[in-house]
Amino acid sequence: MKRWLALFVLLAMPLTPALAQTRPAGSSAREEFLGKLVAAAMERTHHTVRYISSYVQIPYPGGDVPADTGVCTDEIIRSYRAVGVDLQKEVHEDMVRNFAAYPRQRRWLSTKPDSNIDHRRVPNLMVFFERQGEILPITQHAEDYVPGDIVAWNLGGGVLHIGIVVDQKSLQSGRSMIVHNIGEGPKMEDVLFHWKIIGHYRYFGPRQ
Repeated sequence: MKRWLALFVLLAMPLTPALAQTRPAGSSAREEFLGKLVAAAMERTHHTVRYISSYVQIPYPGGDVPADTGVCTDEIIRSYRAVGVDLQKEVHEDMVRNFAAYPRQRRWLSTKPDSNIDHRRVPNLMVFFERQGEILPITQHAEDYVPGDIVAWNLGGGVLHIGIVVDQKSLQSGRSMIVHNIGEGPKMEDVLFHWKIIGHYRYFGPRQ
């Protein structure tokens, strides 16, 4: 545990350029969207990714750090990119309009939005999902966390983490598994209640 905790710096990365995406309307369309998002997240587990959290200048929009590197937020970003939602663009645009709503931690020395890194920070993603998505209850009941949900945790010591619920269940606990990267690349694991949950969200893409 100490080894991967030492690596964490609250960053993450993106993938291929996003297509224009509108928020799906209707329950069946929303279910279809979440199904595609879950499939994209599970596909991420077939990639080899070195946990590197360095600041990297990337194109905008559709920018990504090298595909073989990344952190926890990159798995969220890349999964959404695969279904046509560019979180780099969406987070940046929301921060440009509402910069005061986002945390400006002293270590970041943030005085203005930065499309290279803002979307790769867990606290910023949490605020974005709170503002633009659905805030869901934080409970200790596994059935309250459904495939496609985004979960954020506090690992302790000011270290935050984020992952996505998928539709595979643990044979041991019966809980839905989580796709995340906590230092050893994207993996699917039974870790929903391993740490203190501090955020639970559902996001279907930008409003029109």
